[in-house]
Amino acid sequence: MKQVLFIYNPNAGKELLKSKLSDILDIIVKAGYEVTVYPTQEYRDAYKKVAGMEEKYDRVICAGGDGTLDEVVSGMMERENRIPIGYIPAGTTNDFANSLHIPKDILHAARTAVSGAEFACDIGHFNRDVFVYIAAFGLFTDVSYETKQEMKNVLGHLAYLLEGITRIFDIPSYRIKVSHDREEIEDEFIFGMVTNSRSVGGFRNMIGKNVVFDDGEFEVTLIKTPKNILALQEIIAALLIEQIDSKYMYSFKTGKIRFESLEEIPWTLDGEYGGQHDDVRIWDNRKALKIIVPERYVDGLSQEGIERIKKQKEAEDAEWLSLGTNV
Repeated sequence: MKQVLFIYNPNAGKELLKSKLSDILDIIVKAGYEVTVYPTQEYRDAYKKVAGMEEKYDRVICAGGDGTLDEVVSGMMERENRIPIGYIPAGTTNDFANSLHIPKDILHAARTAVSGAEFACDIGHFNRDVFVYIAAFGLFTDVSYETKQEMKNVLGHLAYLLEGITRIFDIPSYRIKVSHDREEIEDEFIFGMVTNSRSVGGFRNMIGKNVVFDDGEFEVTLIKTPKNILALQEIIAALLIEQIDSKYMYSFKTGKIRFESLEEIPWTLDGEYGGQHDDVRIWDNRKALKIIVPERYVDGLSQEGIERIKKQKEAEDAEWLSLGTNV
């Protein structure tokens, strides 16, 4: 019989997992797995469990927020023998799950975790650390890990907003040299993010277009420090309508990037505190890990699949045009 390690965070999101736990386990067992259940006890517990597991499992399924997924992925990346990961999103934001079309409904996500398709996804390296979908610094990036879990559970996204509003008049600014693809940028920034996601904090268009998850490249967005209140208002307006404003923002793709600053800057990795650094090197480990996703969406997530869809559409359009000329 196939073996699965089921790791879950009892405190994730609005604690919806507790009432669904029996149903989730029933779904996994009916899919032909023998289940080992492990509720996380403390910070980095999921990481330690996965990195140090000696049992031979066919799959690891984790349930919780983006932080729980980050720990499981970080632990798996420490292993020589990496096995597929199923994800049941039960956090407050669940950006990465949304990007991969993993169902929001917990039981539907559980069915995907046992019966979906394996998708080889890029994983980010951050100095000696690992991240799944975002490494960021600056404006509001500390909100996710400083906002208390109880507040997140009760208020959801509003908790982040309320916490963020208190920072709007105290914006830190950092002078950073950014190096990528034989190009250097040196400027003052209030925010920067390196992402492999189609959504961050619910914002979609800020990331960039044509995002795929196995192309060996990140999407990078850097926001310059505004010189006056009018510039700040224009930046906020661009953020609200989810658009890149080239006057105040840099946006590009790269597989490797370095950030150098005179002072140590606090970073966040997948919504969790990533430490303070004055020299950060980030690179994309292409197709490093298999994530279980709904089978019907696999082509739309991969570079090869999107090219295949594009060619198919072009062929269909050409056929339609030829029919029109023959009428």
